[in-house]
Amino acid sequence: MINTFSTANRIISGAGASGHILEEVNRIGATRVLFITDSFIENIGLIDKLSAGFKEAGISRETFSKVQPNPTVHNVEEGLRILIESKADMLIAVGGGSPIDAAKAIAIAINNKPPLSQYMGYQKIPKPGIPVIAIPTTAGTGSEVTKVTVISDTETDVKMMIFDDYLLPEVALIDYELTLTMPAALTAHVGIDTLTHGIEAYVSKKSCAMTDALALSCIRLVAENLEIAWNDLNNKTAREGMAMAACHGGMAFTNSSVCLIHGMSRPLGVQFHLPHGLSNAVLLPTVTKFSISGAAHKYAQIARAMGMAKNTDTDEAANLDLIIGLEALNRRLKVPRLRDCKGIEKAKFHEVLHKMADDALASGSPQNNPIVPSKDEIIKLYQEAW
Repeated sequence: MINTFSTANRIISGAGASGHILEEVNRIGATRVLFITDSFIENIGLIDKLSAGFKEAGISRETFSKVQPNPTVHNVEEGLRILIESKADMLIAVGGGSPIDAAKAIAIAINNKPPLSQYMGYQKIPKPGIPVIAIPTTAGTGSEVTKVTVISDTETDVKMMIFDDYLLPEVALIDYELTLTMPAALTAHVGIDTLTHGIEAYVSKKSCAMTDALALSCIRLVAENLEIAWNDLNNKTAREGMAMAACHGGMAFTNSSVCLIHGMSRPLGVQFHLPHGLSNAVLLPTVTKFSISGAAHKYAQIARAMGMAKNTDTDEAANLDLIIGLEALNRRLKVPRLRDCKGIEKAKFHEVLHKMADDALASGSPQNNPIVPSKDEIIKLYQEAW
């Protein structure tokens, strides 16, 4: 079997890695830069800090800071308008997965005809975009090293997954010091998002030896660092470990694919504006329990890698410990049940169950799951997670 592996062209990591931004802009040869971010990042002055020295180096910069959580087609269109007006030849994405995903979509939109929806799915983008430097400020999505962008279409209520090599950032600057401002709840949610990436990449039907190694590294790093980072937000060792976990998880899943959890997570984000990390976290134990018999040995290895089971335990015992352990992890990190998430009303939840199940299946991710569910099984899983 032939496997293909791809990731960001250049990855620079460690404390102060973001300080290499001017060097990388010059190396690529850009002279007009557009930052893509959200209002919080702009308001705390991070863009000004990162772009210090640009003017003296003859590089102009503008900022588009209206990216919202679960970025929309409108965000992309507005960012594209600013890109055209500014005549920028490079994008620099700063923030969590939302600004980075938006920047990827804006970068390819400049050279590819609308609508964006025609590129939903796998390898459908005909032309490359302009270069993107990705600077994550959360340790969660791994979007800085993936060929995936997820954009919400508010007209159809669909969270579109677009998967293409042309979406890979040119440079990822992974500076864990930028994650030190994350509050505890966000640390938990994006951390379990990272764990979900590692787990799904490892059990995916498209996994291979290279993605398995990265996925297991991601899983181990989360087990070693997430709760420490959550309990001590300024623990630099734990923050660095989680930044590396997110990177390894991103490299793994972008080459082996995510599975059912992500397929079910995206509709929750569209219908209830649930942050992506939280929607993955609330689904992780329930969907893992459903999927476990389809890849029993691999799930047992996950339990062992996380220290939830011993190497001498049988796969069956390890799998039971994994489910118990994931449920306990959510409780310790104060991850709510679906019914307790802000903005989810029971009546609407039941009203949109069929559409969410249809959209989950249409995304393509559930087809990579160890057990491929039916629509009725997805509806039942949503109800169990409630």
